[in-house]
Amino acid sequence: MKASQFFISTLKEAPADAEVVSHKLMTRAGMIKKLGAGIYTYMPMGLRVIQKVEAIVREEMNRAGAVEMTMPVIQPAEYWQETGRFDKMGPELLRIQDRHGRDFIVQPTSEEVVTDIARQELRSHKQLPKNFYQIQTKFRDERRPRFGLMRGREFIMKDAYSFDKDQVSAKASYQVMAAAYRRIFDRFGLTYRAVAADSGAIGGDLSEEFQVIAATGEDAIVYCPTSDYAANIEKAEALAPTGPRAAATETQTLVPTPGKSTCAEVAALLALPLAQTVKSLVLATETVDEQGNVSNVKVWLLLLRGDHDMNEVKVGKLAPFAAGYRFASVAEIEDHFGCKPGYLGPLNLKKPVGLVVDREVAVMADWICGANQEDHHISGVNWGRDLPEPELVADLRNVVEGDLSPDGKGVLAIERGIEVGHVFYLGTKYSKAMNATFLGEDGKPAPFEMGCYGIGITRLPAAAVEQNHDERGIIWPDALAPFTVVICPIGADRSAEVKAAAEKLHDELAALGVDVLLDDRNERPGAMFADWELIGVPHRVTIGDRGLKEGTVEYQHRRDAAATKVPVADVLGLLKDRLGA
Repeated sequence: MKASQFFISTLKEAPADAEVVSHKLMTRAGMIKKLGAGIYTYMPMGLRVIQKVEAIVREEMNRAGAVEMTMPVIQPAEYWQETGRFDKMGPELLRIQDRHGRDFIVQPTSEEVVTDIARQELRSHKQLPKNFYQIQTKFRDERRPRFGLMRGREFIMKDAYSFDKDQVSAKASYQVMAAAYRRIFDRFGLTYRAVAADSGAIGGDLSEEFQVIAATGEDAIVYCPTSDYAANIEKAEALAPTGPRAAATETQTLVPTPGKSTCAEVAALLALPLAQTVKSLVLATETVDEQGNVSNVKVWLLLLRGDHDMNEVKVGKLAPFAAGYRFASVAEIEDHFGCKPGYLGPLNLKKPVGLVVDREVAVMADWICGANQEDHHISGVNWGRDLPEPELVADLRNVVEGDLSPDGKGVLAIERGIEVGHVFYLGTKYSKAMNATFLGEDGKPAPFEMGCYGIGITRLPAAAVEQNHDERGIIWPDALAPFTVVICPIGADRSAEVKAAAEKLHDELAALGVDVLLDDRNERPGAMFADWELIGVPHRVTIGDRGLKEGTVEYQHRRDAAATKVPVADVLGLLKDRLGA
């Protein structure tokens, strides 16, 4: 293709609302154009990248035995009401009505629709397993859309859904998809990790995220450098400390801490390690009936080490909080502790509370906590002497670097990542809710065992840019680049030889199936090079009159600091070798 036949629209400056690198560079490179908050037009240059992503995904999904279909973007609410998600999903689910006042939703995902297809079409175990997938527009009404394609409201996603006769078969289908995802991400040419994950609101008990490694990633990825262990921060287990608790050596002492309401401030005031302090977090559980009446309110105190953070996902899986919890109100706190937040602790309570203790705190001795008295803390607190031994001890915290790996093969490290894919084993969560059954081998109806598998098609290019860029612009991997090779003729409007050599190389590469673009815009060399460095085409060949007289052209990979002279006769072979690699 020639540049004059295409559409190239680069900008010198990023828009004022662009916060992250991918948003800035993809806008400046003319790949996306904002239409509204979290809604973007995919311009020709960006669409080519998206189509490259789709092609790889489609090839590997087909190879794995999945069957493509397309489900509606606008879906009747009745299917979502069957599963309860019409009410449970909250404002992220965009609800609309037609002219007759009937409820519809704009799909964020399609479990309900595909389950309806299965209950109508898959009647016998002989038709299983089956995996349906689509590459389709989705919409989630994000409260604060930001970061360009990283967190938009409208986006393209590949979502697949497997149907099996039993758990064994379903987990085999899950493994087929997990392997397909590894092939997909290997082909993208990105550095990524597949990490154990929590299934979240979508349900299920077997789950992996595929995270593109990037310093700007929103997610913390936990891994062991000396083993294969990897998990996201919500899933990673903090092992119980080894060895017995140390004996008490201090007496319990009320310590004035005027104006020092955080563990860090108290530790600094008393010149003690932050790890010797204990923080108090107060939660509440309650029962809410269909009329919205609240009853059975119970207040809970969670104790964590001062240098640790609560993991809300882990807490939500504990029995007292499985039905839901919230942070207690200031009024509830003062009612039970007799003190405002900032000086709370398990001693001298005004009213009883439920107590949940993190594993680390359960083995601490001589620790410091709030005194339930403003401007005061208590030091030298010990289990057994000052407090009964804790009854409910659990893993409540986020892991930190240096913690022991749960697989026992080293210590944990943490890096940042961007989630671009997720695979779930769902079980019968949706099939039971929608009465989706098939006739089993025993002739009796049984609910489908399901899995679901997603890839953020439009999020992935943004993640690739976050991982691959420099001060000049984007650096695309070959597999994702809008064009793999760009030919830059210098002075082609003045030199028939330059024009002929550029067109010859272009035609030879095109005949080999290479995605090549010939820049015939007759731009100045500096402006031409700046455009292609910004856009991020990985391979560039520059052809000039002076070089041709010497029998050479210049080749430069986007990551190279300088161009390399190559004999004219060798440049096609060099490109074939580079592209093959």
